[in-house]
Amino acid sequence: MSENIYQHYRQHIANTEVQLTALRRAINNNSLLRLVAIICGGAALFMAVQSEQLWLVLALFFLVIVLFMGLVWRQSKLEARKAALDDFLAVNLNEIAIADGNPNRYPHGERFMDRDHPYTGDLDVFGSSSLFARINRCATAQANRLLAGWLSSPAGAATIAMRQHAVKELAGDTGWSQRFQTKLWFNLRHGIDFKTQFERFLTNEQVTLGNFVLRRYVSAVPWLMALAVGLAIFVPAFSRIAIVLALAHFLIAIGHGRTINRIAGEVNKAGRLLGAFAASFELIESRAWQSQLGEKLASSLHAKGKDKPVSAAFRELGRLIDRLDYRLNMLVGAVLNMVALWDLRQAFAILEWRKQYGTDMLNAFYTVAEMEGLVSLATLSRNHPQWAFPQVCEAPKPTVQATALAHPLIPGHAAVTNDYRQENHRVALITGSNMAGKSTFLRTVGINAVLAFCGAPVCAREMRLSTFHLVTYMRIADSLNESTSTFKAELNRIKLVLQTVKNQADTFFLVDEMLRGTNSMDKYLGSKAIIKQLIADGGVGMVATHDLQLAKLADDYPGVLANYHFDIQVKGDEMLFDYKLKSGECTIFNASLLLKGIGININ
Repeated sequence: MSENIYQHYRQHIANTEVQLTALRRAINNNSLLRLVAIICGGAALFMAVQSEQLWLVLALFFLVIVLFMGLVWRQSKLEARKAALDDFLAVNLNEIAIADGNPNRYPHGERFMDRDHPYTGDLDVFGSSSLFARINRCATAQANRLLAGWLSSPAGAATIAMRQHAVKELAGDTGWSQRFQTKLWFNLRHGIDFKTQFERFLTNEQVTLGNFVLRRYVSAVPWLMALAVGLAIFVPAFSRIAIVLALAHFLIAIGHGRTINRIAGEVNKAGRLLGAFAASFELIESRAWQSQLGEKLASSLHAKGKDKPVSAAFRELGRLIDRLDYRLNMLVGAVLNMVALWDLRQAFAILEWRKQYGTDMLNAFYTVAEMEGLVSLATLSRNHPQWAFPQVCEAPKPTVQATALAHPLIPGHAAVTNDYRQENHRVALITGSNMAGKSTFLRTVGINAVLAFCGAPVCAREMRLSTFHLVTYMRIADSLNESTSTFKAELNRIKLVLQTVKNQADTFFLVDEMLRGTNSMDKYLGSKAIIKQLIADGGVGMVATHDLQLAKLADDYPGVLANYHFDIQVKGDEMLFDYKLKSGECTIFNASLLLKGIGININ
């Protein structure tokens, strides 16, 4: 991470902590006011009852209720503001933590790990200390799946160009991106797939409530109660009617409580969550996008066939659910049901909203998920401004060229850059000493290609490549559960590589040290045969090996196979690794020196 952006996050943290301190003080003061309102209001009501003046009792009662509800409303607003600041603080603290080498608080993608995938297992795409763990800023389950899909399957050149444009736009706007992240941070705490839960609510037609007569009566109740209370002020006899109506309404609400609870259960705790989603929709809708993809996503956030944006529709539902939750306060809920059949009123409005908008609203969640993916890539670009956006094109055969290419998961101070140009050859055969950097270089090429194909910047000064299907042969492990030996696992993997190269002309392979599970002669002969087969099938890619004899294949395939190597410098008993890729075959190996380091001498 660059020092400028690091300090930028630090400044955000400092400013937010100051605001939180002031906000906590305001929340405590408001809580004290609520307590004072209850005590003083109770005392005033007691005195009014002693005076035996009904109008005064009723007036004070409603005054206390209104005052208390106002303080509750203010408390809710203050708490919501505090929650937003807490989330904004968490977003920035997370960036600092990642820069300091600590784990990302967003998911690491363990559930997407698949050892049978053509490349994700070999290239550390998913799991702890993976590429996904480094770049992910997706809070929703759908966005995590979407980003995993981008990393697991290359996009076309046109799609990549559109994403790059959007990512560049977002990378330059830290404020907007972090506000967007803040709106969705709550998903990390809840750990549920809210879209799936919300979809159940939208598609569950079994929950019905009341009939036409009840609906009409509920809409008239506030006016009826206002009339009864107003008349009671001037005609005391009407006070009994008002009390009877209030009790009847309370009993009606209790009678429908089970159905109302089912409706509330469908969108449990969704009031604030819908408000947060609505805020994220509104951020997308209101931004003046420069990129084509951003503009496309914003235009998709409009309720189908309606005259309002998706954010407004979701805010409307959020308000209805918040109002329904008033019943959770027993005193407030009882009064509201007495004077307005509040629970039924809100439940009817929620069901009407579902009828009006239905499942068309679910598309909005995909738009947010895609924006989360773009924000993830933009954060990567912002944190590493020295990384370049690659030039990606379509081509019949894979091509790769890179300058100052490094592994994105190795800290910048420790990473060694290399240049590579795929010119005058299709297959690069890389020989070298143990620990000299062959495997790391293959993974460097592969993982940067994965970044390039999802629209992200790459860890290089410059990179040009075509879109291709990537397949790797690197980490081979046996499986006790599947009764698979290491050699059988190797055979299965090389079969996948050969079949992919044969059936898909745009395949780029990365093969690291074939046939480790057999003897040296079979290993040499088998590796030689496999390389020849890859060449015969028109394969393009890289092979790393310790077997120097394989370098002689360059004589048999001029213009097709080229030798490269990583070597060491030996000074006395000390080995110096520079991890730099060089042309030609390797002539220096270090196994004897490594063994000598642990007390074994080879004559």
